[in-house]
Amino acid sequence: MRTLRILFAKELNSTLTSPIGYTVAAVFLLVLGYTFSLTLFATKVANLQYIFHQMYVLSILLVPVLTMRSFAEERRSETLELLLTAPVGEHSIVLAKYAATLTLVLGIFALSLVYAVILDCYGEPDWGQIHAGYLALALHASLLVAVGLLMSSITENQVVAAALSIGIFLMLWFADSVSYLLSPPFDSLALNLSLIGHFKPMVSGSVFVSDIGYFITASMLALFLTTWRLAQR
Repeated sequence: MRTLRILFAKELNSTLTSPIGYTVAAVFLLVLGYTFSLTLFATKVANLQYIFHQMYVLSILLVPVLTMRSFAEERRSETLELLLTAPVGEHSIVLAKYAATLTLVLGIFALSLVYAVILDCYGEPDWGQIHAGYLALALHASLLVAVGLLMSSITENQVVAAALSIGIFLMLWFADSVSYLLSPPFDSLALNLSLIGHFKPMVSGSVFVSDIGYFITASMLALFLTTWRLAQR
């Protein structure tokens, strides 16, 4: 546990001192603020559901920028071999990078809470739905970061890692759109793999164990495969 804390502190410090994280946060909050302002003035409704969907899309596009260098950069600079020869397990390395990146993403998400406060000052928002929405975003972020780390672990090129991550995310997003083209049982499998299919009910205020289980299981699988990939080196 002490080793994991040290690795986490190292990765978090590296993340916070990199301009990439601040650039992503600035773009994210700028686009989100613009969307929030337009939505609020256009609808006059104290509702963050549209904002949650906007954060869903933005995170799919921006999280790969944060995860692409996690392993790809270390492989390119040949520092990954040095790290793997240290007396630490592959699982500790993966978990430290995962926790550090996820902390940054959740921190960016937390800054959007100011919109909920604004709505509360001028209206009566449904806080149950807001809590469910942020739970969905946290689970969504955990899956994106885990898959992003997996893609970064299989290539030395950061751009390729980001492109692979976005490709996987888009395939999961639109999985339900092609389900009607498939025959049983593959149609049900495509529906169950749908990212938006598990995200949308939660931001609407309906929290199901199956949706939570989807994000947790998929995240754990991606982290396991990342650890296995490192162990093969």
